[in-house]
Amino acid sequence: MDEERTAGRGVGDPDRVPWGRWAGEWGPGGGLPWRSTLVIAVFVMAGTGFAARNQHDRETLDALGRALLLLGAAALLFRHRWPVPVVFGVAGVTLAYLAAGYPYGPVFVLVAVACFAAVVHGHRTAAWWALGLLWAGHLLISHWLYRWLPPSGDDPAPWGQELPAGAFAVAVLAASELVRVRREQWAQQRAERAAAERRRADEERLRIARELHDVLAHSISVINVQAGVGLALLDADPEQARTALTTIKAASKEALGEVRQVLDTLRTPGDAPRAPAPGLGRLPELVEQAAAAGLTVTVTASGPPTTALPPGADLAAFRIVQEALTNVVRHSGSRTARVEIAHGPARLNLRVDDDGPATGTEAGGSGNGLAGMRERAAALGGTIEAGVRPDGGFRVHAVLPLRTEETS
Repeated sequence: MDEERTAGRGVGDPDRVPWGRWAGEWGPGGGLPWRSTLVIAVFVMAGTGFAARNQHDRETLDALGRALLLLGAAALLFRHRWPVPVVFGVAGVTLAYLAAGYPYGPVFVLVAVACFAAVVHGHRTAAWWALGLLWAGHLLISHWLYRWLPPSGDDPAPWGQELPAGAFAVAVLAASELVRVRREQWAQQRAERAAAERRRADEERLRIARELHDVLAHSISVINVQAGVGLALLDADPEQARTALTTIKAASKEALGEVRQVLDTLRTPGDAPRAPAPGLGRLPELVEQAAAAGLTVTVTASGPPTTALPPGADLAAFRIVQEALTNVVRHSGSRTARVEIAHGPARLNLRVDDDGPATGTEAGGSGNGLAGMRERAAALGGTIEAGVRPDGGFRVHAVLPLRTEETS
C-alpha cells in the first residue's frame, strides 16, 4: 500500500490515475515499476526459450539474443517516466532481434507493454508510429532483406502471416485506447465528486454563517437596546433597570442555546440536530423579544394556513421575520412594526413594515442581513424585495414557494 501511494509522483497530472498503480508495482526507491518489469522479463525469457524449440529454421537463442530481450525488458522500467523514448526504443530492439533471425514469440509482449504505457499516458501518436515502423521493418526483413540476414538460406515469409501481425497491433492499440478512456472517465468522475463535496461544504458553511448571523444579530440588538435602557435608568429607576437586565439575561441565554444548536451540526457528519429548527410557531417569542427592546409588533395572518410548512420554508420565514424586526430595532426611529403573513396553496407571502424614519445609527450589525434574507429566499426559489416605502417607512416583502424538492 505504501508503494501504491507513491505511484503518481513524477507522472504528470496529479488527478490522473497512474497506470502503474493497477499492477501495484511501484517501488519506494525512485518510483520505477521494477516488480512488473521483472515479471515481464522472466516471462519473455522463459517463453522465448520454449518457443525456440519448435522453430528450428530460426537462429539459436544465444547470448546476444538474450541480451536483446533483457535490453527491451529493462527499457520498460522507464515506460511511465519517458513513454515515447521507451516505445520507440523497445520497437527498435525488437526489430534488431527479428533482423538477427532469432525465434518469434513473447518478444512482442515487450512492444505491447510499451505501446500500452504510451497510449495510457496520452502519447497515442507515438505508439502508432512505433508499431507502424516495427511492422514496416518486419515486412522489409521478411520479404526483401532476408537474403542478407540470418538465418542463411531462409525463404521469404508467407504473406498470410502479416494479417495476424496487423490484427495483433490493432488489438494492442484498441485495448490501450479503451483503458485510457476509462481512466479519463474515472478522473473526471473523481473531479466531479470532489467539486460536489467542495460545493456542499461551501453551502454548509454559508448556511451556518447565515444561522449564526441571524441568531446573534437579533439577540445582540435586543441586548444592546436593553443595556442602554439599564444604564440610563440604573440610578433613576432601579426596578426598570432590573427588568432590562432580566431581558438581557433571557436574550443571551436564548442566543447561547441557538448558537449551540447551530454548532452541534458541526460535530460529525450525519448527526441530527438535538433540537428542532425554529419556525413561524416561535413567532410569539420574537414579538416578546421585540417588545422587550421597546418595539410594538402587530402580527396578522390571512389565507388558509397549511397544516405544516416545509421545514426549509418554515425556517426561512422565521429567520426573515427575525432579521426584519432586528433591522427595525437597529435602524428605524419607529417603535412599531407590522408583520403580515399570507398563506397560499403554493407560496407563503411575508411582509414586515415599519413607519421609519431611519435613524442612521449602527447597533453592531455586520451589514449582511438583507443579503442573508435574499440567500434564504433564493435557496427555496423565492424572492425578497426590501426598500424604502413612498411614505418614508421601510418594507421587507418575501415570497417563498411551498412546493419545493423537499416536499415533492
